[in-house]
Amino acid sequence: MAARLFKGSEYLITEVTKDDVFTPEEFTDEQKQIGETTEQFVLNEVLPRREEIEHQNFNINVDLMKRCGELGLLMIDAPEEYGGLELDKVTSMLAAEKISQAGSFSVTYTAHTGIGTLPLVYYGTPEQKERYLDKLISGEWVAAYCLTEPGSGSDALGASATATLSDDGKHYILNGTKQFITNGGFADLYTIFAKIDKQHFTGFLVERTTEGLSIGPEEKKLGVKGSSTTQVILEDAKVPVENLLGEIGKGHKIAFNVLNVGRFKLGAATTGASKQAIAEALRYSKERKAFGVPISTFGAIGEKFADMAAAIFASESVVYRLAGMIDDRLATIPKDTPNYYDAYQQGIEEYSIECAVAKVFCSEVLADVVDDVLQVYGGYGFTQEYPAEGFYRDERINRIWEGTNEINRLLIPGTILRRAMKGEIPLQKEAMKAFESLMSPDFVELDESVPFAAEKALLVNLKKTFLVLAGAGVQKFMDRIKDEQEILLAAADIAINIFAIESAVLRAEKILPKLSDTRRSAVEAAVKTFTFNATEVIGTAARKAAYYVEEGDTLTMLLAGVRRFTKYDATGLLPAKRVLAEACLEAEKYIF
Repeated sequence: MAARLFKGSEYLITEVTKDDVFTPEEFTDEQKQIGETTEQFVLNEVLPRREEIEHQNFNINVDLMKRCGELGLLMIDAPEEYGGLELDKVTSMLAAEKISQAGSFSVTYTAHTGIGTLPLVYYGTPEQKERYLDKLISGEWVAAYCLTEPGSGSDALGASATATLSDDGKHYILNGTKQFITNGGFADLYTIFAKIDKQHFTGFLVERTTEGLSIGPEEKKLGVKGSSTTQVILEDAKVPVENLLGEIGKGHKIAFNVLNVGRFKLGAATTGASKQAIAEALRYSKERKAFGVPISTFGAIGEKFADMAAAIFASESVVYRLAGMIDDRLATIPKDTPNYYDAYQQGIEEYSIECAVAKVFCSEVLADVVDDVLQVYGGYGFTQEYPAEGFYRDERINRIWEGTNEINRLLIPGTILRRAMKGEIPLQKEAMKAFESLMSPDFVELDESVPFAAEKALLVNLKKTFLVLAGAGVQKFMDRIKDEQEILLAAADIAINIFAIESAVLRAEKILPKLSDTRRSAVEAAVKTFTFNATEVIGTAARKAAYYVEEGDTLTMLLAGVRRFTKYDATGLLPAKRVLAEACLEAEKYIF
């Protein structure tokens, strides 16, 4: 049966079933093998050298990248005709998840394989690919991506770097400074964005040896210290005209489309890092004693593990559901399609909302996990002798790069509203239906024989919550809603957590029949725990949005609707958390 194709954000206005989601339990043998290869590479070749890497011995990073090339880990997303493997996004995300255990080196790897190489793959000419791609996928060369400037971060199109055609028409002369460039200190090929004649935002492929290009000193960073982060300085840098990437004035397409994949891949990487962190804390909690017993026996510690494991289950469900959605859409594009990568990029761009959801949600799950992990370690967590301190420092950047979480939050409802105004999704019609249901009583009888009936009924109501509040916001502010950032941020939190709850519930429903009784209990506990926690977040965001948008009788009505629509019967929550904590402690790792 052909996969059901969804439009981006369609999950907010339609019912999704378990058959519509891809789950990690469906990995093929080939996908598992690449995951295993990546994991063994990290354990055997990266972690033994982690201390040297943290002290910025970048020769090791370069050598390890060559080893990645030998193992095929740099060619997953590269086209077959240029020596790549051209595998699916599920495989690409699994590699990103497994490499995340490599700490700072994972930053080198993901920047190279994602934003470093993909601009060339998607937008390069055949000649450019012929010249550079083999070097990048073999690890002979390392790639970097240069978008941010000292005066423009989230406002990428506000860049001031310039490109001017030379008098003889053979070179573009680039001037400007790029800031916070990952792999900057040792990259061989930079994708650099500059404005031709100060107005046409355009991408260029620039080699390290280019006359006029120099590298600034390494930034002294809070975390991921073993990755290179520098300025790239352009002083009359002479770039051959044939190294212009894509079309003049279309650099924004490269920048933003590649960032969609970068955000998505970051979701996978932060999920892997969460699994690593909880495993370390589980082991430690069984060794560390207080009052004569292991701290793992305390309910206060067990609850932390239950909340962490449930959130990671959701994080993982989000990543691979989205990977499946993108793969299903890309599979409909024949390889011989003219301008194949244009169609391919449109396929990914369709899910720019979900890519932002994955970036925000998974990075914030990791933030919560490492905070709790450090707390489990107590005073020792604050010392470099134990891994919790490193997890804590390294985590922080994930909420900043690939677009800050605030920018991504604004992008989610902003893009939804733009698509609605173009008639691509029937938001207004659905909002009216949701508003009508707000006015009428609810007499839904739950069918207890259906798995997760309570959670599914809740999801229907949570989607109504989003639609009612989004509709109220648009009705009040019209097109000015795009400037009401506080309302948009609250709406984003609702949309993000709906996607996460739905992903976790449908995954659980799909895998339940094949599970042992013990594993089934753990999965049901994870769903209950996460659904309760995420619904609390949605309730808070929805109440905020109601207060921001309305007042008087309308506000009273909205708040009553929010109360009704965010009601979740989590009976048995404490036993569920204890089941989940005990299962994790017994396994000493993330169990799903």
